[in-house]
Amino acid sequence: MKIDHSVYSLRLRQPFRTARSAADAERHVVIVRVDGGVGEAAPTPYYGETVETVRHALERYAPVLADLPPIAPIETASARMRAALGGNTAARAAVECALWDALGRWVNQPLWRLWGLDPTHVPQTSYTIGLDTLDAMQAKAREAEPYAILKVKVGGSNDLDVLRALRDVTDKPIRVDANTAWTAREAVERCEELAPFGVEFVEQPVKAHDLDGLRFVRERSPVPIVADESARTSMDIPRLAGCVDGINIKLAKCGGLIEAMSMIRAARAHSMRVMVGCMIESSVGIASMAQLTPLVDYVDLDGHLLVANDPYEGARCVAGRIALTEASGTGARFRSGT
Repeated sequence: MKIDHSVYSLRLRQPFRTARSAADAERHVVIVRVDGGVGEAAPTPYYGETVETVRHALERYAPVLADLPPIAPIETASARMRAALGGNTAARAAVECALWDALGRWVNQPLWRLWGLDPTHVPQTSYTIGLDTLDAMQAKAREAEPYAILKVKVGGSNDLDVLRALRDVTDKPIRVDANTAWTAREAVERCEELAPFGVEFVEQPVKAHDLDGLRFVRERSPVPIVADESARTSMDIPRLAGCVDGINIKLAKCGGLIEAMSMIRAARAHSMRVMVGCMIESSVGIASMAQLTPLVDYVDLDGHLLVANDPYEGARCVAGRIALTEASGTGARFRSGT
């Protein structure tokens, strides 16, 4: 087994800002190829990863995977990577997704079919509106006309004004993401203020480690609370029971599709709702996670929609949903002419 990779600079259609970070012009990702399959690492400094750490991790993985045969047992490969180098979940997810893609291409079947899933049971994806001026956020909401659900970044000094401004231009369901911006008491106040604007749920209102704060907010909030930064792997979910109503799973956080499926099972065992999300990434990462969408309640797979120069295709949005097609593997294919 041989691992190849390339670094791509994804050019953003518009500046993208959250309460925790900002991306004005571009975001760098690493596309990984293994045995004819393709995966993507979307490293985030918040989780301790950069392009450089991803490339270093791939160098560490290469020798421990070298003796595996083509179309290798994916669980074995994943275990070897974890043993060789802890953490580095974006890098590990890229290799694992490439192996799943290779398997699907080898048997000429999409992954959703290999897993026995129903491609018609895919929730609509939300479209994310980053923090900006009120006029700019209204303009972004108008431009999001093809998408039925909006996810709005908050955590600035004018959250209530943001929701008022958006409600002037749209009546779509709104999901709010604070990206750890508030204290627990602030979060309760904000949830009470924002609930009348038809907010479906609030995502990660407090710091990732503040589970007591999450519980405090959930017990007092008029809207459901969803954990993102607090829910990195399935090991986090038992501790989150009673603290949140749901979790947001991302490949770059959890380390791959195997762990993502484990998180879904663990969340269901604790009566939690499940969302799948993404970083700003290309169609490779989106198409990989999209294979699990029939298993979840909420979808936030719009990272590729924020990119002007996606080098891949295969994560097409149809009627507000990421379409699961008959294309083998994840369905991601290199875009000709890029």
